[in-house]
Amino acid sequence: MVFWIENYNGLVNLTQRLASKKILCLDTEFMRSNTFYPKLALIQIYNGGHCWLIDAPSIDDLTPLKRLLENPECTLVMHACAEDLEVLRYSAHISPNKIFDTQIAAGLANISYSISYASLLESLTDIRVTKSVTRSNWLARPLSEEQLKYAEDDVVYLERLYEILSNKLSLLGRCSWFQDEISIVIDNVAARESLEFYFERFKGKHRLGALSLNALRRLSYWREKTARLNDKPRKHILSDTILLKLAANLPQMHSDLFSIKDLRAKDIRIFGKTIISEIQKSYGDQEVTVIPSLPNNSANTIVKKLYQCLTNFGESREIPVEILASKKELEVIVRSALSGNVCWPPRLLKGWRVEIVKPIILEFISDIG
Repeated sequence: MVFWIENYNGLVNLTQRLASKKILCLDTEFMRSNTFYPKLALIQIYNGGHCWLIDAPSIDDLTPLKRLLENPECTLVMHACAEDLEVLRYSAHISPNKIFDTQIAAGLANISYSISYASLLESLTDIRVTKSVTRSNWLARPLSEEQLKYAEDDVVYLERLYEILSNKLSLLGRCSWFQDEISIVIDNVAARESLEFYFERFKGKHRLGALSLNALRRLSYWREKTARLNDKPRKHILSDTILLKLAANLPQMHSDLFSIKDLRAKDIRIFGKTIISEIQKSYGDQEVTVIPSLPNNSANTIVKKLYQCLTNFGESREIPVEILASKKELEVIVRSALSGNVCWPPRLLKGWRVEIVKPIILEFISDIG
């Protein structure tokens, strides 16, 4: 049975009813097309017998829900939880930390890496669910019958997946691995509040020189703060491509901005003085440390060989290679090793990968410096 919760009193009654539960299934629906922050539209909770759909926009105070979802005695079963955790954190100041993510569990159980909820459900139970309204307007009211059914389906089968996958992880002896993966997800969600998080992941920055890197960091920080202040997507302020061009060209005067290809006159009018000011300030900043790119294909060849080495190991141990390390992580390791000082991505500095994955990579790169 499905219940609709649209006021504070209803939410209080719900959270009191579920307060002693040890397992709850959870999902959210949200919109984020034209805003920086996700807009929480719906929260779905299933307790093994009943489903509740919480109309988040109509309830001003979600504090009772915070107490329920942050209860350390209750495991929240979710699928691909990162975005759900992000929207709960930003929209409702809720930060759960006891989570069973069925997508992560499926990867560690060698079922499939980054598998969708519908595909995982069908592969393990033969149950099929429709995803036809995934991109619909979840902030519109009333929700359609199709939306309500979709929202219900997203949580009512999670408990069944939890039972199957937790047993598989236990049989494989990978429960501690799973906890490491959940910790990484939670840490990454929290890290997104940092201005540095997005600069560190800025594609193409390794091609820039020292002065340009400092300028890019300043511009990246400025764009992040501006996007948050105005609740606009980053690209609606300035695109990554434009920031890279500004950093590479280092315009010194307002008039120089007109020579930057694809930088619109409107953006120059609105942001021009600030852009020049941020670039000027960057000259006094501490130099950014970045792993340099290489002028030939030697690194790419080594990365491919290392990736194949890990693939072979993963197949022998029934672990998807993507779980062991991503190609981006291997690129960082190889480029840094060729530069004389190995830089390890965060995932390889703690948890099960330190004992399982890191030694393989160390042996492989030991003589490539």
